[in-house]
Amino acid sequence: MASLKDVVFKLRDVEADMTTAWNEAFHSIRTDCNIEISCGDIFNDAPAADAIVSPTNSFGFMDGGIDLRYSEHFGWQLQERLQNFLRKEYFGELPVGEAVIIETFEDDVPEIERDWMKNRDTNEGQPIHFLISAPTNRVPSDVHDTVNAYLAFRAVLLAVHRHNRNRNKRKIKSVLCPGLGTSGGQMLFEKCARQMKIAYEVCVLGDCKAILNPDSLLEVHKHHLYMGGMDRFVHCSDASAK
Repeated sequence: MASLKDVVFKLRDVEADMTTAWNEAFHSIRTDCNIEISCGDIFNDAPAADAIVSPTNSFGFMDGGIDLRYSEHFGWQLQERLQNFLRKEYFGELPVGEAVIIETFEDDVPEIERDWMKNRDTNEGQPIHFLISAPTNRVPSDVHDTVNAYLAFRAVLLAVHRHNRNRNKRKIKSVLCPGLGTSGGQMLFEKCARQMKIAYEVCVLGDCKAILNPDSLLEVHKHHLYMGGMDRFVHCSDASAK
C-alpha cells in the first residue's frame, strides 16, 4: 500500500492531552510517516484537507459529540445521505472496523450554501470534499477496554487506499482526523494514540510482524493485549513477554 505514504494525515483535537499522546506515540516513526499533529477546533483555524474522519456510530447518526459539529458545518444533508448510503449498501449498519467515504456535498448544492464559503477561517478557506465515516462504537458506549481506535483508524486507511485506486475519483491527498473513541467512548488518550500508530504501521509502513506475519495465534493475542494497554507485552516485531 505504498500510495498511502503520500497521503498526509492531519491529526487534530481540541484536547491538548490527545495531541501530546499522538506526539509521544508517533515519535519513534516520525521520520517514516506523513503525519501532522495540531491542537484546536476541527474547523476553525484548522489545516485544510481533502477528507475528514467522522468517528461516528454504526448507524450514521451525526447528532452528538464531534459529529454534531460536522452536521452544523456541512448541514444535515450529510447525515441524511450517509444513512441512505448505509441502508443501500450495508442494510443500515456499518460495523466497527469498516469505513465508507462519501462526498460532503452533492454536486447540485450551490456553493453559497456551503458553510466553508461563509467563513474563510475554517480549514484555510478550502473545501473539505469527502467525509470518511469510521464507527468507533456500534451505539454510544464506553469503549475504553477495546481496540476500537485501532480498528477505526485501520478502516480509514484502507478506505483511502481503495478510494485512491479508482482513477475516476478525485484523489484524497490529505485527511483530517480527531481522536477516536476518546470523548463519549472514554478511551484514554495514550491508548487511542498507541492504537492509531499501530494501524499506521500495519497499513502504511507494512511494519508489524505480529499482525502481518505472526508465527502463532498466541503472538497475535499478546499483541492484542498490548494494544489494549497491557505494557508487559512488547510491540510488533517482538510480541513475547518482557
